Amino acid sequence: MTLESNEVLSFWFEENGTEQWFGKEKSFDEKIRVRFYELMQRAREGELESWIREPRTCLALIILIDQFSRNLYRNSPLSWSADSYALALSKQAIEKNYDNSMNHNEKAFLYLPLMHSEVLEDQDLCVKLVERTLVSKNEFNLKNYESALRHQYIIARFGRFPHRNKILGRISTKEEIEFLKEPNSSF
Repeated sequence: MTLESNEVLSFWFEENGTEQWFGKEKSFDEKIRVRFYELMQRAREGELESWIREPRTCLALIILIDQFSRNLYRNSPLSWSADSYALALSKQAIEKNYDNSMNHNEKAFLYLPLMHSEVLEDQDLCVKLVERTLVSKNEFNLKNYESALRHQYIIARFGRFPHRNKILGRISTKEEIEFLKEPNSSF
């Protein structure tokens, strides 16, 4: 475990929680920018590939690429520009059974690149994996499972996340426009 990866995990799991993880607070985004922007850039550019070798460093790498990108590039196409890399890392980690050594909150973030994917097979795998965390019977995992089902439903229905369309310059269908008026249509 590297000092940098330990700092990422400590910041994410010990210093913060669900309010920060899934909120949209500029002050939280700024904390990430100040502490981790350069490290996130290095991760996105593939400079931290060695972190893939161990479960916890791999998780830190995924958080840097998948989560911190969303915080630091909010409302920008860059928010999703490294998703394919985070997804590949997540799949490698799952294949290596890294999730077996993680607690349920850590597993949730290992699986999130699957939930962020616009490919139905990835969504199906995500739902299956997140469902396994329900044995802990904690509220976070139940909400995460409900979110996984919601993401899966949207991809099954539209083949993409309509709330990304405007930012990515994609043209929305009439059905997507109507859907975006509904509660819980975006994340």
